[in-house]
Parts: sequence; structure tokens; C-alpha cells
Amino acid sequence: MQKAIRLLIAAFFGSIMFITRFFVPEPISRLLIAVDAVLLALSALFIKNVGATIVGAVGGVLTGLWLPSFLPFSVIFAFLYGIIVDASLFLFRVHATEKGVNRNRTIVAMALGTLLIASISYYATTYLKVIPSYPAIDMLVLFMGPASGVSAGYAAAYLWNKYLKNIYI
Repeated sequence: MQKAIRLLIAAFFGSIMFITRFFVPEPISRLLIAVDAVLLALSALFIKNVGATIVGAVGGVLTGLWLPSFLPFSVIFAFLYGIIVDASLFLFRVHATEKGVNRNRTIVAMALGTLLIASISYYATTYLKVIPSYPAIDMLVLFMGPASGVSAGYAAAYLWNKYLKNIYI
């Protein structure tokens, strides 16, 4: 039963990641990385060890199927984002307990993870000439990555500590 619930959570959160890409126009949808970050952080707290990785893979595959020309980028970057979130939460020892999670550690872990994936995905796509590189966009990526991570880390810690810490899966 627990495995089924974990798969349901992964499918649900991955679907929400896809929906943010589906209903929001393309340039703006890339700024919604904070929504993805909150979902990945919560999935890592619900599903221990590889929760964010699984949700990232589901969201990447669904997004890639909708935009087949970007299939490799969607799958690779979403999967990598999940791995980075799982690794950063592990590195900063963010553990879901009955008392809640440490808000500051969650914020720092998500800021670092979001900065890494924003930089990696942006510079990989500009290096491959998928999108052009402009200095203003470079600075925006370096600012919005950690800013989105901080807001996502705060939101995930708040949601977990206030509403979700007593849900046992």
C-alpha cells in the first residue's frame, strides 16, 4: 500500500509540473521554476531518498511528450533537477520528522539546488545554440535561480511544518 501511495504522489506532483508548462505561455513558464522546486522538495520529504528524482523524471517525460522537439532537454533537465534536489537536501541534512523540518536548511538547500539547475540548463542550451545568450539574461538566471529556490524552500518548509508533517506514508 505504501508503494502505491508513493507512486501516486510522484504521479500527482509530476503532473502538476507538467500542467505549469502546459497552461502557461513559454517564456513565463520558465519563471515558474519555484512551483517545480516546491513540488520536488515536498516529494523528497514524502518519499525518502529518491522522491524528487522520481517526480522530476515524471514531470520531464510528460513535458517532453507534449513538446517533442525539446524531449531530451525536458527529460534530462527535470531528472537532473530531481537528483540535485535530493542531493542538496541530503547534503544539508534536511529530514522530515514529526517535529517538522529545519526551515533554514531547507531554504539553503533549495537555493543551491535551484541555482545549480538554472545555471546548468541555461548554459547548456546557450552552448548548444538552442537559445541565444545575452548578458542581461545571464544575470537574470543567476538572480532568479537562488531567489526561486529561497521562496520554494520557505514554502516547502512552511507547508511541511504547518500541514503535512503528521501525514505518514
